[in-house]
Amino acid sequence: MRPSSFFVAILLGLWITRAQAEPLRVCADPNNLPFSDGKGNGFENRLAELVAAEMGKSVSYTWWAQRRGFIRNTLSAGQCDVVMGVPAQYELVAATLPYYRSSYVFVSRQDRHIDVASLKDPRLHQLRIGVHLLGDDGMNAPPAHALGEQGIVGNVIGYPIYGDYREATPPARLIEAVESGDVELAAAWGPLAGYVALHAPVALRVVPITDTQDFAPLQFSFDIAMGVRKGDDALRRQLDDIILRRRADIDALLADYGVPRAPVNAR
Repeated sequence: MRPSSFFVAILLGLWITRAQAEPLRVCADPNNLPFSDGKGNGFENRLAELVAAEMGKSVSYTWWAQRRGFIRNTLSAGQCDVVMGVPAQYELVAATLPYYRSSYVFVSRQDRHIDVASLKDPRLHQLRIGVHLLGDDGMNAPPAHALGEQGIVGNVIGYPIYGDYREATPPARLIEAVESGDVELAAAWGPLAGYVALHAPVALRVVPITDTQDFAPLQFSFDIAMGVRKGDDALRRQLDDIILRRRADIDALLADYGVPRAPVNAR
């Protein structure tokens, strides 16, 4: 006997309800503002809530420090289904459409009147400059490499980007060094610098680093997307649709966190 259309409708409704009840499983760092933290205060937390609401879901997190092994231990291990912020060309994931583009920036105190923006500014040879160090194997941030290529090393101070994870937002120590005067200029990733500047006790100047073209293949600007497991095309297309429909709201969210932005590159 063929099931009645009424019975089929009930089964379909139950399947849809169950699918909606399953949370959006997000991989995130619990101590990495402005991106995410365990209290949901980061812009990626708020973006996850926006995306989940569009999907009729709640959000659940797999927490892991966002350093080497993050993707392997979270997304690739099947513990969660989406990372809210990855470079659009990141080879370990299937990336969505980019939802913002940002760059490395120079940060200085406004009351010091250090208006450096160019990597070729001769004042870089005299200023105390802070940079992020990514590890002990030479894999440092692009500004550190560019300064080194020009022989600017003796006046450069390194701050580990991972830092002391027992402290809140370890990467912020670099920007706080500008606040305190320990360094006169910092080269940092834009979203971090813009957010810390919003909450700094002194006024900070945040400007995109210019004249980077002579330091290729070093890259100073990146399109940022969401990342899913390779092969999860259905989820990726769903996220693409949300990014396109809610782009204005996403832009407003990023502005709330002081994220410096530029137009994303077309894909």
